[in-house]
Parts: sequence; structure tokens; C-alpha cells
Amino acid sequence: MDRNTVTEMIIEAKVRKGITWAQVAEHVGQSKEWTTAACLGQMTLDDAQANAVVTLFGLPAEAALWLKHTPYKGSLPTSVPTDPLIYRFYELISVYGTTFKELIHEEFGDGIMSAIDFKMDLQREPDPKGDRVQIVMSGKFLPYKTY
Repeated sequence: MDRNTVTEMIIEAKVRKGITWAQVAEHVGQSKEWTTAACLGQMTLDDAQANAVVTLFGLPAEAALWLKHTPYKGSLPTSVPTDPLIYRFYELISVYGTTFKELIHEEFGDGIMSAIDFKMDLQREPDPKGDRVQIVMSGKFLPYKTY
């Protein structure tokens, strides 16, 4: 067993049980965004969180060890994503990345927005022309230091 196998087992069990990521998050006790990332292999779960996932999905006990293991983050199968939804985020960064960088540097100075000290909220925004996806991201600003 490895982390990828556990991720595949989680997805299979989620589909079989017909539950939502929000329901999984409620069971784990974290946000739906963090819980989804964790179940998809991008975050490290603690003992209680790992045991909650194992119990909810009926996974073997060994799966908890892999859920608590620090994952290899940011691991997409290709450098340019081919999945249409994920590609749109790549496209968004290609088009607006320099704008994000310029405005963050103008407002905060020379530094980065942390993906470690980070939170995200994804919601459906009803619209008569077709529902919209609203994603609010908030990351701690980390200035570059001089030495």
C-alpha cells in the first residue's frame, strides 16, 4: 500500500457511498476545502483525522499510516495540466499571474503569498445567466528578508 493507493480507495469509497466532500469534512472536523485536499493526498492528517477518514470509508487500518505521512505536494501528472478544469487555473495564472504579482508587491512589498499559512472557501454563486464559481483564497504574506 502507498499514498496513491489510499487516495484511490478513498475516491472509490466516496463514490460507492454517495457522500459529498462537505459530509466528509463534517466527519473529519475541518473545512471541505482542506479535507478534500487531504483526502486527495495533498495534506497530512493527524491521528484523529486519519482515523475518522479510515472509519468513514471503511479503509484498512494501514491506510491511517499513509494519511498521516507527509505527502509529495503539488504532484500533477504533467507540467501543463490536461484536465480542462485544472487547465483553466493554469490559464488563469498564465493570464493574471503577473497582475497578482504586481498588485501584491505594490500593496505588501517584495514577498510571497503563503500556500502553507493558507485558507480557501469555495461556494456556488447563483446567477440568472448561469451559476458562478466563487473562490476566496487567503494566504499569509511572507516578505523576503535581507541578510
